[in-house]
Amino acid sequence: MTEGLVSIITPMYKGAEFVGETIETVIAQTYKNWEMIIVDDCSPDDGAGIRVVESYAQRDPRIHLIASKVNKGSSGARNIALEAAEGQYISFLDSDDLWTPQFLEKQLAFMREKDAAMVFSSYRRIDEHTKKEVLRPFIVPDEVTYKSMLKTCDIFPSTAIYDLKKTDKIYFNEAMGSLRDDYVYWLHMLKEIKVGHGNKEILVDYRMRKGSLTADKKKVVYPQWRVLRDVEGLPLHTCIYNICCWFVISYLKYRK
Repeated sequence: MTEGLVSIITPMYKGAEFVGETIETVIAQTYKNWEMIIVDDCSPDDGAGIRVVESYAQRDPRIHLIASKVNKGSSGARNIALEAAEGQYISFLDSDDLWTPQFLEKQLAFMREKDAAMVFSSYRRIDEHTKKEVLRPFIVPDEVTYKSMLKTCDIFPSTAIYDLKKTDKIYFNEAMGSLRDDYVYWLHMLKEIKVGHGNKEILVDYRMRKGSLTADKKKVVYPQWRVLRDVEGLPLHTCIYNICCWFVISYLKYRK
């Protein structure tokens, strides 16, 4: 583990169109002690995304590309990057999302202020092409706990960073594929650290792509239930209560 180094975990699948702009927001960070590990998840794009990443990696040695030979989903791709990560801090940035230039600097300062193991931030939700806001910004709560996260997931991966001096490196449950894998990840972490701290400042742009899995709540109901019932092993009545809370909160979260 290299003290002070931030390891940025970026899974990529058919990411050629947007990954260059994502990388640019990392290069523009005011906090310069980082490594970006991009794992191409066997994208069926004739290497287009890989070529974009390679063009940046040739110019900046902090950018590392790993080309997976097998499609493993976002959870598997993130685990490959986590295995290679050498930093004290672990952060996540999807290959189409955008950080503000002071994202790392402000999140690390916020982490010190709260003496926190893990922090996350508020974010904008933008159109994938025009980058205009399609929903009002999502402003995070001051804190999340395991119990509160059973009702709703307030942590968007591209806003989060955690400190390996205060918690273990956690790997994704690959059995979840690319649905609710991040949710299971945060539940696991919150069993260990007890509380995550939310920075209300908007520091990330989440590019809402057409056909996004998480935007269609009907497709996520069963995986959400599976997390509560099968992964977390909660009693039936507790699952019913939390899935109802989740459905209502999700409706409000995505209301224009």
